[in-house]
Amino acid sequence: MTHTIHIIGGGLAGSEASWQLAERGHRVRLSEMRGVESTPAHKSDQLAELVCSNSFRSDDADSNAVGLLHQELRTLGSLIMHEADAHRVPAGSALAVDREGYAAAVTHAIATHPNITLVRERVDALPTGPAIIATGPLTAAPLAEAIRSATGADALAFFDALAPIVYAESINMDVAWKAARWGKGGDDYINCPLDKTQYQAFVEALLSGEKTEFKDWEADTPYFEGCMPIEVMAARGVETLRHGPMKPMGLDNPRDATPAHPQGRWPYAVVQLRQDNALGTLFNIVGFQTKLKHAEQVRIFRMIPGLEKAEFARLGGLHRNTFIRSPVLLDETLRLKSAPNLRFAGQMTGCEGYIESAAIGLLAARFWAAELEGCTLPPPPPETALGALLGHITGGANADSFQPMNVNFGLFPPLDAKVRKADRKRGYTERGRIAILGWLDRMP
Repeated sequence: MTHTIHIIGGGLAGSEASWQLAERGHRVRLSEMRGVESTPAHKSDQLAELVCSNSFRSDDADSNAVGLLHQELRTLGSLIMHEADAHRVPAGSALAVDREGYAAAVTHAIATHPNITLVRERVDALPTGPAIIATGPLTAAPLAEAIRSATGADALAFFDALAPIVYAESINMDVAWKAARWGKGGDDYINCPLDKTQYQAFVEALLSGEKTEFKDWEADTPYFEGCMPIEVMAARGVETLRHGPMKPMGLDNPRDATPAHPQGRWPYAVVQLRQDNALGTLFNIVGFQTKLKHAEQVRIFRMIPGLEKAEFARLGGLHRNTFIRSPVLLDETLRLKSAPNLRFAGQMTGCEGYIESAAIGLLAARFWAAELEGCTLPPPPPETALGALLGHITGGANADSFQPMNVNFGLFPPLDAKVRKADRKRGYTERGRIAILGWLDRMP
């Protein structure tokens, strides 16, 4: 028996989800607004249009998390990966595509599939039947309001305020120490101390560092105090950060202990890092959302004592987006808990990146297909790239500070401590290949 699944949004997630369901014999209605009404960012009405870069990032499946995700999607018959491979252009070890040829090919594959009806329409209300919402960062206002009504006023965000995220193992704990302010909360934070000279040099670097600009369609989205870029705060005065995210009050550095002050003394300034995932492998730099260019972030943030050799799972950013608080709202199969007829996919769920969006679209479709066929499909194991990404979205992240994330090894369960640091990336990928095959064996 076949069913009609309504998919809203023809980006990478919606296109992949449509293909996966149609290939399993399910009828799909794919609603895409472009062709009736455009967005400020898109240039065409093609499905799966690549708005920014034409790169899907590294295709190295031996030592890179996104490369492993590429491989897993190929194994699962991904349309997005098939057409990316077919329209590849030279880019070293990265997978980059001819963006116009790529989008045209995806559009043709979807539009000509006998089980897919592509409708150019704007959808303003949430469907009452089986559906996948994959409308992305530029969701039209009426549908965004419908989502807000269904999920709660504080459950829908319209702006990413991304603080950099550091791999815990790369933090120098010979310099940093664990403590909470005024001793409240145990050892909840990692603290990096700066003296006056270090602090002033850091502020100067923030002010002179090269920044990115808002895109035209983001420029009318104002800052609010809760997501003020660190460099904008620094521009308000050299002491501003010391009374904001870098305030040292209540943080005794035990390495400065003296007989008169056995608990230590407050540094001149402090950078705090907070645990970002349940595994404790990732820590975000608190209050450090930024418009600094990525290379500048690496250079400047490594000036912080304790972060001299920091490795970043994600760099900071600030841009317009629309996404839900997935760890609270979605179950482990991407269903909206308050309305189980709806699944969410793509950037709306809090993943970042082209291929991550497609991956979540694929999973949403596979979960729907299994459910409609009377089967049970367990989530992919957390040792896989798909499972690690899904786990971040549906429960691995801190719900109160949830922000979009690319796939990275910090989302995977840690390897055995006996694995040498130099061998860890390959260890993650080899373990992931075994785990995905085991999951495929259980797939209906």
